Amino acid sequence: QVQLVESGGGLVQAGGSLRLSCAASGRTFSSIAMGWFRQAPGKEREFVAAIKWNGGSVAYADSVKDRFTISRDNAKNTVSLQMNRLKPEDTAVYYCAGDGLRLRTQLTVVIREYDYWGQGTQVTVSS
Repeated sequence: QVQLVESGGGLVQAGGSLRLSCAASGRTFSSIAMGWFRQAPGKEREFVAAIKWNGGSVAYADSVKDRFTISRDNAKNTVSLQMNRLKPEDTAVYYCAGDGLRLRTQLTVVIREYDYWGQGTQVTVSS
């Protein structure tokens, strides 16, 4: 089992930056891919970014590519999302999630394959 707790959300002006962090408990963290997803009001939860269990590959949604950076520290059981040049359309609740399959060979961005979820943190970008 993996428990996840996000932090770092808040209110920022368009063009600004925020850094989200996710602290994980449980011994399987270093063997599972981690992802960030977001859900805006009235919309479905969507993929934002993911990183393989060993940090060997990353993936981003087209809407955040070149603005967001995902990273992880397996020694500290943390995963982070650096968000730069934020836009009002980035406003959402951001969720940290853990892959349900250990040591998956191919990084997945499919939401249903993520079994572990944090409670979410609100990010609001004002125009």
